[in-house]
Amino acid sequence: MFSGQVVWITGASSGIGEAVALEMATEGASLILSARRESELTRVKEACVARGAAAENVMVLPLDVTDEASLAEKVAEARAFKGCIDMLYNNAGISQRSTCLETDMATYRRLFEVDVFGQIALTKEVLPVMLEQGNGHMAVTASVAGKVGAPKRTGYCAAKHAMMGFFDALRAETSKDGIFVTTITPGFIRTAISENALKGDGTEFGKMDENISGGMDVTDCAKVIMRGFKKKKKEIAVGKGMEMNALWVKRFFPNMLFKMVERLG
Repeated sequence: MFSGQVVWITGASSGIGEAVALEMATEGASLILSARRESELTRVKEACVARGAAAENVMVLPLDVTDEASLAEKVAEARAFKGCIDMLYNNAGISQRSTCLETDMATYRRLFEVDVFGQIALTKEVLPVMLEQGNGHMAVTASVAGKVGAPKRTGYCAAKHAMMGFFDALRAETSKDGIFVTTITPGFIRTAISENALKGDGTEFGKMDENISGGMDVTDCAKVIMRGFKKKKKEIAVGKGMEMNALWVKRFFPNMLFKMVERLG
């Protein structure tokens, strides 16, 4: 399905982004790998080539999604790579580990710049390309936190709720134009997300949460996402822990869920 497709992945230097890039390489996709750390993107490119991708079919395109002024030029570079952009997978993001009272407004704004406005700005730049093509696939890594509020995640939950809303609305707007939209809601996945999370003052949390360390293997996560892409799922829930039950508990027994997360606090 992805052979010959041009897939642009942000946040591709580690975690879910890297794991999905490796799966896409195995499937024969042409890849555009973006994140801030060029050296790590180069490492991921080498890993993709080891998986069977031709070096000329993997582009390293360093990108800071919060640098809105640079995005039009970056999109032009991405399009020039193979002449089209078949999929944009918005995967860049940061998390949070602080209570509301501990969290500076600057930290809330940083979370929204990366997790919300950066994703929206890049999507808006790529959307005209896909509309001109008459087809395309937009995807975003949201989170179970995009549907369930959790303690010490007020900013992160707010940002991920925003992403769910934005991309659900975008789907409704663009389905008639041949644009497909997928939201991905991971639970606890073994990545560096908690280590890179922001404390209230904006510094890095620097530790792995117990629930993250016991979460789903990131390669297994990527395989679930790939299966969802192939089935054209509008929403892909991925995880193995009790947190995944929260999605249906909230739907059918919301008060029960609220009590559960209150105990976590």
